[in-house]
Amino acid sequence: MQGWGKIQASFSGLQLGEGANKIAKGFNSSVQATRERLGAVPVEDITELPAEYRELEARVDALRAAHVAFLKITKVYADSAYDYPTQIQESLGELSTSISHTVTSFAANNFKGTALPVPTVTAPSAPQPKTLPHALGRGAAQASNVLAAASPSAETRLGQALKEYALAYDKIGAARLDHDDAIVARFLAPWQVTLNNSITIAIKARQAVRTSRLELDAAKQTLKTASPAKQQQARLEVENAEDDLVQKTEVAIQRMKTVLENPEPLKNLNELVKAQLLFHAQAAETLQAVQGEIEELAVAAEGEYR
Repeated sequence: MQGWGKIQASFSGLQLGEGANKIAKGFNSSVQATRERLGAVPVEDITELPAEYRELEARVDALRAAHVAFLKITKVYADSAYDYPTQIQESLGELSTSISHTVTSFAANNFKGTALPVPTVTAPSAPQPKTLPHALGRGAAQASNVLAAASPSAETRLGQALKEYALAYDKIGAARLDHDDAIVARFLAPWQVTLNNSITIAIKARQAVRTSRLELDAAKQTLKTASPAKQQQARLEVENAEDDLVQKTEVAIQRMKTVLENPEPLKNLNELVKAQLLFHAQAAETLQAVQGEIEELAVAAEGEYR
């Protein structure tokens, strides 16, 4: 600590230009921050910020933590396959088919006019949506087709029920994709903007306050050890630092109030709930209709069985 004090004294003893003065202030602030972190500065020598500022600071920290925590979960909606983990296997299969199609097309184009056999090129099927509702629909449709192939003369009630189920989940899958798109556009993107812009601006204003406070306390320490010839200049530095801290604190308070009073996060959360409500209502309506049809088939089948 004594070594730092000597270096600080050497800085204060120099006639510095504006740029060098900023460097000296930055150095003194770093020394002050380190001494505080090591507990080498008495509590009474650390300038206390207004209670209103400290309260707003805690509230902004909580707001940021809330945004980060909720985004960590809800960002899953940006990937439509969040409820269908086996989509990785399907994606690999589609990739293999795409590569095979590319190789076949290359061979077909380059083997023309040669004695080599020209392979037949078939267009690859379009990638299927990777959601659980779409997968359920595809699975039910495939099961229905298997039953139909086994009894082509007459459709079984189970095959018919599976077909109806497949059609219902195709609708639900489409509604799920609309649901995800709405959440990404009306909730995820705006919440990320609030986190990256408004909250970040408030936090940067707080960082400016911290820097200014360190500069003030460093200037006070310099004043304590200044020689009589340097007392007036050191006192002027303290006064300037005090004015700067007051100005930066007022700016930070205003910016923190602005971000805390901003209604956008609440409006964005409402959009999330609206999108979820709409999807679940559409899904419930579709399932209610198909359940009635499947129940009729089940009752008829049970009557014949008994």
